[in-house]
Amino acid sequence: MNDLNALQSMGLTLPSPAYILGAIIFGLVGFAAFRQGRKASRRDLTFAGLGLMLYPYAVAQTWLLWLVGAALTAWVVWKWN
Repeated sequence: MNDLNALQSMGLTLPSPAYILGAIIFGLVGFAAFRQGRKASRRDLTFAGLGLMLYPYAVAQTWLLWLVGAALTAWVVWKWN
C-alpha cells in the first residue's frame, strides 16, 4: 500500500475498469481492421486499425477514449462494407 501512495503522490493513478475495458475492446476491433486491411490491400482499413490499437496510449480520459473509439469504430464499419 505504501507503493500506491508513493505513486499517487507523484501524480500517477491506475486506470478505471471502464478505461481498461474500452482499451481492450477497441484494440480488438483495431486488430481485426488491421488484419482485414492487410489481407485486402486496403490502406484506409490498415491505418484505421493501427489507430484503434495505438490511440489508447495517447488518451488519458475515459470519456475521450470511448468517444474517439466509437467514432473510429463507426468509420471502420462504414468503410468495411
